[in-house]
Amino acid sequence: MLSKRRETLLTIVVPTYCRDGVLLETLQHLFAQNPPASEIIVVDQTDKHNSQVSCTLGTWQVSGRIRWLRLKEPSIPGAMNRGLLEAIYPTVLFLDDDIIPHSGLIEAHVSALEKTGAALVAGRVVQPWQAGRDFLNGHDFHFASPRPAWISDFMGGNFSVRRDTALQLGGFDEQFVRVAYNFETEFAYRLRRSGHRIYYEPAALIDHLRVSTGGTRTFGDHLRSHWPHHAVGAYYSILRTWSGWQSLVRFLCRPLRAISTRHHFCKPWWVPATLLAEFLGMFWALLLLAQGPRYLDSSK
Repeated sequence: MLSKRRETLLTIVVPTYCRDGVLLETLQHLFAQNPPASEIIVVDQTDKHNSQVSCTLGTWQVSGRIRWLRLKEPSIPGAMNRGLLEAIYPTVLFLDDDIIPHSGLIEAHVSALEKTGAALVAGRVVQPWQAGRDFLNGHDFHFASPRPAWISDFMGGNFSVRRDTALQLGGFDEQFVRVAYNFETEFAYRLRRSGHRIYYEPAALIDHLRVSTGGTRTFGDHLRSHWPHHAVGAYYSILRTWSGWQSLVRFLCRPLRAISTRHHFCKPWWVPATLLAEFLGMFWALLLLAQGPRYLDSSK
């Protein structure tokens, strides 16, 4: 078990959007962690919860089990930036709002940061279709791998970061709109460029429930929509993390990659809708690029 000193080093931030019962279940799992987090911040972008959820969250806030912060406009990087600014402790652990954390999640994150000196630790994420698989014979890295590794990217639903480092980098770019697709890639790019490293710790394990409603699913399935809610982040990330001919090639080739899927092969009538979403996403990303990134003020 960790000492009291180490227990006081970590804040959990749970951004949430349009989630009710599963949010409460996630928080109850986090309360049961041993050792516990020193504080849990819920950054809530939901317009209105049902009465039971609102009452429970309010009770937990009054008792000090959580800090319940409300945002008027939904924004994944905006919610994460608010969590960074509000966190009291020097390590911030960001978690999805529809997860089951395994025992020792907090300890694994804190220990990995201490033993490796990494600026960011990415935890293991097991998706519903991966449950029960051990992946011990696989050689390619993925975020359900049982082997630790130094990596170049991370998943936004289970990672810890040194708060001062994240703030010095300006936090997360709030130009990643809607589902904020690939906001992690852009942050990881800035992190590596500034000389920091990312470590993957499989002992920091969660099961991702991938609830079908709320969260990013509020904006629909990118394979079955003409809206650019997913595509815009992909194009904006390319423009922010690549340069020269590589950026141009990746930018122009993405529409073809977007329709080169098994889904589109089996259901070709979705191709026009997907291409429309891709072209709208291209245009939107160029507008966002022209406006420039929206980072936090590092002096805060």
